[in-house]
Amino acid sequence: MFTRDGSYAFARWGRPIAPVVFGVDDTTLGVVKGALQAVAALAGREISETDPELGANLMIFFFREWDELLTVPNLGEMVPDLAATVVRLKAADANRYRAFRYDRTGAIKAGFVFVALRGGLETLPAETIALSEAVETVLTWGEAAFASDSALALHPETGATILRPEVAEVIRAAYDPVLPDATKDSSHALRLFARVGQRG
Repeated sequence: MFTRDGSYAFARWGRPIAPVVFGVDDTTLGVVKGALQAVAALAGREISETDPELGANLMIFFFREWDELLTVPNLGEMVPDLAATVVRLKAADANRYRAFRYDRTGAIKAGFVFVALRGGLETLPAETIALSEAVETVLTWGEAAFASDSALALHPETGATILRPEVAEVIRAAYDPVLPDATKDSSHALRLFARVGQRG
């Protein structure tokens, strides 16, 4: 779940998360922030109004076409090679992209989430998209973490979209205060596994 390019690479937020959401109405904004708060509570991280260093440290953009990002003032200063990234994402017909910045210890310092409401994504409920993005930005998951199985599931009785219990356990365990905010040591996976399912 934390392997990228063949190597183990784990990172979690090392500070409270201060999100800002662009491109949605007030109702959807409440849904997105509610999902972020739920996942942050699971991780034991606070949702803050502002980050003392960055102002907002998690920026989430909703839009229709990738080219819209090129018109956002100063975004190119925050996301390196933005124009080239947009070209690549358009060529891949992608509808989501995430980028992180890290502090000196390797912990997540800032996150940028881009959601293009196209390619079928526009038909999904806002709750599903919001919860999915909240989960996938709380840790730097490996490239294959949810390739075959979604992080989400439908509640068997209510039909509501929920976080799969086993994924919730990994998030909870990953934020154990004893564990480091970031590591490339694969033995961390064993320490993480030992904590999955434990409470308290």
